Amino acid sequence: MPFAESPQREFAAATEWAAGRTLDALTGAEGAALPAPAAPEPQALLAGVRVLGPDVFAPTLLTGVPTPPETAELAAQAFRLFPSDESGIHVWRDRATAELLSLAGYPVLAPPPPPPPDPGEDGWQHWSVRMAQLSCLALPTLDGPVHRLAHEHPLALARGAARAVLRRDHRTAARLVRWLAWLQHTGTPSALELPPLLRQLALTGDGTARSALDLAVAQHLAAA
Repeated sequence: MPFAESPQREFAAATEWAAGRTLDALTGAEGAALPAPAAPEPQALLAGVRVLGPDVFAPTLLTGVPTPPETAELAAQAFRLFPSDESGIHVWRDRATAELLSLAGYPVLAPPPPPPPDPGEDGWQHWSVRMAQLSCLALPTLDGPVHRLAHEHPLALARGAARAVLRRDHRTAARLVRWLAWLQHTGTPSALELPPLLRQLALTGDGTARSALDLAVAQHLAAA
């Protein structure tokens, strides 16, 4: 008899499922998979949506296609079920999620965020890793102290992306390239040439839906 899946693995699988469905919505591939992958159990699905955070709204912010009400409702339920870790860096993700949920008509409350990661204190290597953890903030309409730091330190983000590519850390590379594409989209030139870098990462991907979603968001930002 197979062992029961651990909650952590179940939640990770649910996050992948939610990322895959969001990617389908962004690329217009919904319904292309036959049969469509089975949805996770309800609580695991809510956990996955909670981790995905602002990226639930990425298809709307990048293409203008309205977010289905059931998707926004699911994100609001996830936010209420899994409270913020008030001391962690991911409170910045939660603040962005709360902002987008409120704009969609589902107001929720997020705690005040901690100070944003500071490249002066952390050094560019550590800071770029922390910014990679917040790549879900690299979306149109979102703005704040984290975004202002990205504008002020594009070279540090480019160095972090190049380092991640050389180390074959695909997930970190995809997330930092997403920031570079966001910078270009908002008027700050990237220190790296994005099209060949995006092609390279697409060819050498880690096979996860979350990294594929980061790359798809980066491609939309770079092309806009």
